[in-house]
Amino acid sequence: MPSAPPRTTALDHRPERLAGIIGASLIGTTIEWYDFFLYTLASATVFGPLFFPKSDPLTGTLLSFLTYAIGFAARPIGALVFGHFGDRVGRKKLLIISLVMMGAATTLIGCVPTYGSIGVAAPILLTSLRVVQGFALGGEWGGAVLLISERGDAERRGYRASWPQGGAALGFVLAAGALTVLTSAWGPDGVLAFGWRIPFLASFTLLTTGVWMRISIEESPVFQRALAEAEAREAQGTKETAPVLSVLRHHWRDVLVAMGVRIAENISFYVVGTFVITYCVTVVGLREQTALNAVLIAAAVEFALIPVFGALSDRVGRKPVYLTGAIGMGIWAWPFFSLVDTGRYPMILLAVTVGLALHAAMYAPQAAFVSELFGTRMRYSGASVGAQFASLVAGAPAPLIAVALLKSYGSSTPISVYLSAAAVVTTVALLAAEETRGRNLATVAPTSRPGRARAHASVRG
Repeated sequence: MPSAPPRTTALDHRPERLAGIIGASLIGTTIEWYDFFLYTLASATVFGPLFFPKSDPLTGTLLSFLTYAIGFAARPIGALVFGHFGDRVGRKKLLIISLVMMGAATTLIGCVPTYGSIGVAAPILLTSLRVVQGFALGGEWGGAVLLISERGDAERRGYRASWPQGGAALGFVLAAGALTVLTSAWGPDGVLAFGWRIPFLASFTLLTTGVWMRISIEESPVFQRALAEAEAREAQGTKETAPVLSVLRHHWRDVLVAMGVRIAENISFYVVGTFVITYCVTVVGLREQTALNAVLIAAAVEFALIPVFGALSDRVGRKPVYLTGAIGMGIWAWPFFSLVDTGRYPMILLAVTVGLALHAAMYAPQAAFVSELFGTRMRYSGASVGAQFASLVAGAPAPLIAVALLKSYGSSTPISVYLSAAAVVTTVALLAAEETRGRNLATVAPTSRPGRARAHASVRG
């Protein structure tokens, strides 16, 4: 006979216990996003001349962004693999594996010889390690947000689940801050010579800290109860369908919603937070450091806003907050480049800060919203697949498309059109979706669409 469901729920509701789990989750996601964004920022600043030196500056940047985009291709694969095993054996084990993979790949990137040393093998090695990063991150997001979403009651789920989301902004701050400090201390030539390697090598120290903290986290009680129930069904001769097949059979509409709501969020982040650096240098004629400083400050503001928007989604609903960010981004896409084109630092800072604040309004409620779409035994798979396939079609090509549009038209207007079109897609997806605030994750049946008969049976769980 299977063992009874673990009796850990009461402990899990204790504020100090929840705070510790939230802190561990935030630090873990911060480390993973630091690793991922460090590569992204390096693509916009140093990888072009180091690994593609025979191209003109804009083409070199385009090629380095291509290696960055290849990492996104591995994210859906990671989502499928990590999601499957995360729904079968638990969230915690898979999160530790994803963190180790990400940290090891990032550390090794800091050891890769440049094109000048080993020729074409350099970008091949760089791209291979980027694929490992993408695979690991594909399994990170879903598990990290579920460890929080599946704890406590539903009344503050949006606030609690927004903290792992804050890891993206904080990781971006650390990555941009590392490059900013190095550039200030050694100058562009010193960074190109060796300095760029230091933030990558430093990932090993962060990795050990993150693994230690994640080992201390307990599996979520909601998942443990669902696992015990599944074992009981199997003991009676009922075999479970593979989680991803259950997702595609019973939640395919929710997967499309999860993908659609990420389009504007994903594209806007990489255009506003990454491409803007290339734009400032190649079009406006500013120093790289100026653009990095603006992005650094704006990302810090976003980190502070994410829990605010998460808490707001608990009061007014996930959709209203998300819609505010999506529609606002579609509008802000037009004054954004006009402000950057002034070449004045306060205007650039304003443009990027407002852009990332609107991104925060989308990103903060996203964790709770997507988690609430799926049943427990398919939640890791559903959340990961929806999120990471969206990243493949939205985030991966965003800087590439922006650079290509700029190179083809010599104007930022097509990029503004691109951002506005993405906002329209996300707005339509949100309007087509049901409000999920208040759903009881413990009572969502594994083969039913949440939100129907039992969507609001309880606001606990």
